[in-house]
Amino acid sequence: MINISILGYGTIGSGVFQVLKENCQIIAERTGEEIKVKSILDLRDFPGDVAEGIIVHDFKEIDNDSSIQIVVETMGGLHPAYEFVKASLEKGRSVCTSNKALVAAFGPELLKIAEEKKCNFLFEASVGGGIPIIRPLKSSIAPDVVEQISGILNGTTNYILTEMTENGTDFETVLKDAQAKGYAEKDPTADIEGHDACRKIAILTSLAYGHQVDFEDIYTEGITKITNRDINYAKKLGAKIKIFGSSKKQGEKVSAMVAPGLVTATHPLYSVDGVFNAILVRGNMAGDIMFYGQGAGKLATASAVVSDIMEAAKHPGINIKTIWDDKKLELVPFEESTSKFFVRVSGTKAENEAKVSEEFGSVTPVDAGYADEYAFVTGEITEGAYIKAEEKLGNIINKIRFN
Repeated sequence: MINISILGYGTIGSGVFQVLKENCQIIAERTGEEIKVKSILDLRDFPGDVAEGIIVHDFKEIDNDSSIQIVVETMGGLHPAYEFVKASLEKGRSVCTSNKALVAAFGPELLKIAEEKKCNFLFEASVGGGIPIIRPLKSSIAPDVVEQISGILNGTTNYILTEMTENGTDFETVLKDAQAKGYAEKDPTADIEGHDACRKIAILTSLAYGHQVDFEDIYTEGITKITNRDINYAKKLGAKIKIFGSSKKQGEKVSAMVAPGLVTATHPLYSVDGVFNAILVRGNMAGDIMFYGQGAGKLATASAVVSDIMEAAKHPGINIKTIWDDKKLELVPFEESTSKFFVRVSGTKAENEAKVSEEFGSVTPVDAGYADEYAFVTGEITEGAYIKAEEKLGNIINKIRFN
């Protein structure tokens, strides 16, 4: 029997408990061991709950329990999650977590401790919820050089953009609807400003290339500037607007970004709508591989956590090697990254055409029936060149890159 403790009995923690309880027989058969939740850490009491009898309020009770072999962290946030996870690993206990903030900030350090103590730090659920991506990146695609990763990594923003596209609803209305349905948090900043997707692409990029990528170093742009006019222009272009987390190998460096992007029907991620997520990985041998599914949700995420618990249970005293050290991966300077841009400027075509040509060179106009502005698509240019042109024009309303 394998004894485990769960840190946090919120949405994901209670989901982990439920999956382990309801699927206990098949989990035991596939693991070769019965897995028992011995204790659950939470500040709250849960009178009448099926787990009421194993709730503890002090981490020391878990830390001092020598029978605990695996710790599951579903608290979220950095502190005290970091301190609890580090203490558990240092005692030789494997840790499974869904905490993307923790993994993005302390991944290399915690992996190093796990290696030294011959246990495991596993985090499948930290990216993509129920979508298996971490383990395939570490094993199935291991023979390949990863050339590119591009993903719709946040269900909240994908839902908002889908509703705006399909129903013509404005951003603020859809956001309130998403909050009412539980797709968006009361404070949706991390989702709509791209921070959530940024942490996820930082984790995936670090794993793909074996070196640390700090999410603070990744250019990040949210969806708050996207309007119904942008959506209508996208339709004129035969495209949809999605927000992507992406990284791409360029020589010995990697470019990384989180930003809204235009995709046409030929793009593999064009049809990924609603709260679903998808991640496209391009290997130099395997080519394009797409992972698709529910990127969030109680049981989908909990299932990914339990898969890690099972993996840890199968490898007692054996560290599963993960190549991710604390050496900083060299990123391509943002100004040197290249894109093709869709751009809207205020004023008529007659007022803008000559000035736009002077700054951007040859462009392709896009007409969506708005007389008070001029829209166009540029050729492939660097971010630095775009910024200079934007500053000189001075009347740009919005811009969206092509993915």
